[in-house]
Amino acid sequence: MIELAVANDQETFRRMREPLAERGIRATHVPASERVIALGEDTTWDANEYDVGYVYPGRLMEGGVADALLEVPWLNDRDAVLTSRNKAEVIARFERAGLPVPHSVYVSNDVSETELVDVFERFEPPVVVKPNSTTRGVGVAKAHDLDSFLGICDYLSLVHDYRATGDRSFLVQEYLPGATDYRVMVLEGEYVGAVERRLPETASARGQWKHNVHRGAEATGVELPQAWREIAESVAHELEIPFLGVDLLETGDRLVVNETNARPTIDAATKYEAGFYDRLADAIRSAVEA
Repeated sequence: MIELAVANDQETFRRMREPLAERGIRATHVPASERVIALGEDTTWDANEYDVGYVYPGRLMEGGVADALLEVPWLNDRDAVLTSRNKAEVIARFERAGLPVPHSVYVSNDVSETELVDVFERFEPPVVVKPNSTTRGVGVAKAHDLDSFLGICDYLSLVHDYRATGDRSFLVQEYLPGATDYRVMVLEGEYVGAVERRLPETASARGQWKHNVHRGAEATGVELPQAWREIAESVAHELEIPFLGVDLLETGDRLVVNETNARPTIDAATKYEAGFYDRLADAIRSAVEA
């Protein structure tokens, strides 16, 4: 039995436990944050207790401690999480690789108001403003005019004035009205399934527009065209991340890669290709052997 350490005990952990156990992999929750961890001889974990980690913890400082104590390889390691989290870096990489992405401008504070006005005028309003390294849609805002855009930038500048803030940058991107949102899963370079993320009508009626599942969107399994699958596979190849969620936005005449996630939530198995858990188990075994 392979012992798998999983840092998060949310939906993914609960869904994966039984299918992986049936394939000879025992998943155990190993909390790396919101706790007290002994670092001396009486340490929290035995370094020989686990064979492999699932994905590197989202809180990177806590992840470093867990990594040092567990001494395991990860299916998705620290570099994978860091790369995927840097939205501007992945957009820049995709543009260089010829992959379709939204029109984007990267802003690293501090910059002048004159420069921000110039950024806004590059777009047809509204624009989307994204902190560069947050997840789950945190801090993402839509600005319909210059005043609201500058106000959002002011709030970000206040956060960035705190010198301990690790990332002092954000993205400004075009807004794609009416876009359909897809999360595509790619495992070891191959497409393994996709879901469409759609807001309930009541949420849309209230003006909500972000399609994150953590914010109430519903995920429905879908079949994607082969060309779209190949784009998602190219994204994973470009980033060299073993298990990747790729977010696509489609408007009828355009398909763009919006973001990626190296700590993707696994949905119900019925929403993925047949054999998904067989392939996930094989990937975990490969991580152990590597």
